[in-house]
Amino acid sequence: MKAVRWLDEHFEEVILVVLLILIACIELIQVIFRNISAVEALTWPEEFCRFCWIWSVFISLPYTIRKGSMLRVNVLVDMTPMVIRKIVNIAVDLINTVVMAVLLYHSWSVVQGVKETGEASPAMTWPMWIIYIVLLIGFALGAVRGIQMAIIHIMHFGEKELTTLEQTMADAAEEAEAGKRAEGGKA
Repeated sequence: MKAVRWLDEHFEEVILVVLLILIACIELIQVIFRNISAVEALTWPEEFCRFCWIWSVFISLPYTIRKGSMLRVNVLVDMTPMVIRKIVNIAVDLINTVVMAVLLYHSWSVVQGVKETGEASPAMTWPMWIIYIVLLIGFALGAVRGIQMAIIHIMHFGEKELTTLEQTMADAAEEAEAGKRAEGGKA
């Protein structure tokens, strides 16, 4: 059960961290190769890093849904009674799920079309459908996370929910406390 909980909380996060580490390391290698005149610059790193950035964008979709950090304007919702706020959150979760499912459905034909063309990336000669498959992964995970968040919001319907301002203040206090603990550990 601990492994499932850990995956629930960190699955996309781990993938995003790995992608960013890959980007940093590959770009560093590319910079080193470009500055060593005796060695010819590599042709594939820029393309590889571009693909990693694209993957990180689509993997961040379910991550932001799960963490509740999607771009939203909550000013009007924060001024409504708690019951309305809860209903709006559930509606947003369901709309996100439907949008992700529709995008997943249409991305399937995009991936199939790219696969049928046999197109390959110019520098690495990878089949492009491998790059495009992140559409399916990101939208499928987004739909799953949307359902998950709707269930969480329904299960916690009776509990008090913080307004955007209250949540921001709580997050800032938590970060300040973590900073103090880190400073205390250095002393």
